[in-house]
Amino acid sequence: MPYATNAGTEIRYEVDAPDAGDPDEAVVFCGDVGLGAWQFGWQHAALAGPHTVITPETRGVGRSDAPPGPYRVEDLAADLDAVCAAERIRNAHLVGYGLGGMVALTAALTTSRPASLSLVGTPPAGDAYNPDGVWADPADPAAVEGSLSGLLSVDFREAHPDALSRIAEWRVAEDADREAYEAHRAAVDGFDLADALFEVTTPALVVHGSGDTACPVTAGETLAEGLPRGEFHAVEGARHLVGVEASAAVNDLLVGWLAEHATDRFE
Repeated sequence: MPYATNAGTEIRYEVDAPDAGDPDEAVVFCGDVGLGAWQFGWQHAALAGPHTVITPETRGVGRSDAPPGPYRVEDLAADLDAVCAAERIRNAHLVGYGLGGMVALTAALTTSRPASLSLVGTPPAGDAYNPDGVWADPADPAAVEGSLSGLLSVDFREAHPDALSRIAEWRVAEDADREAYEAHRAAVDGFDLADALFEVTTPALVVHGSGDTACPVTAGETLAEGLPRGEFHAVEGARHLVGVEASAAVNDLLVGWLAEHATDRFE
C-alpha cells in the first residue's frame, strides 16, 4: 500500500479508482480522533464506485507513523496535503469526521487543493467537542464496547447487535493507542476557527446527528452558519457515529453533494 511523507512522517493510505473519471480529482477521507480506517466503511462503499476515493490512516493510527505528540490540526492537514500531492490530486473533496472535519477546514484555509468539504459531527472550535466520548482504549475491549452506547443511538444498538460486535472488533484491531490518542486530543484542544470561519469560502456540507453527545448539534449549526457557503443537515435521533447508524441518509447527502460540486468528468 502506498505511503506519503510529510516532514519525515510517513502516512499510509489506500486508493480506489474507477476506470473512468478525472485523475486529478478525488474524495479524500479525514479521520476522527483516535479512530481507525473502519470508520469510513459505510461511506466508502457508496462513493468508491463512481469516484476515486483515498483513505489515509491518520498519523498515530494503523500503519502510519506515530511521531511523539502533541499534534496540531495543522500537522494533520499537512499530512493530508502530502497524500494528495503524492497522488497528484488537484481537486480534493474532503469528507471529515469530528477531528477530521477540523483538519478539512484547516486544509481549506491553508491550501488551494480542497474543492469541497463534507463535515460530519464537526465543531467550529475544539472546546465544543469531547474526545473522551469518541475514543476508548483498544487494549480494553470492554471499554471499547461500552463506548458505543454513547456513540450510537439506543434504537440502532437494539436493532443491530451484530453490528456492535463487529465495530468493537474493528476498534480493538485498528484504533490508536493511548499515547497517540493523547496526541490527537491535543490537536482538538488547540483547534479554534470560530472567528475565522468567514475565511473558509470552500463549499461546505455540514452533517450532524441531532442526538450527538460528543459534539452537540448546536456546534454543527453554528459551524454551518459561520461558513459563507455552509449548508446544514441534521439527522434526527442519530448520535456521533451518524455515518454508521444513518448511513443511507448520510450517503444520499454525500452523493448529491458530490454530484453538485465535482466536475463533469468526475461524475
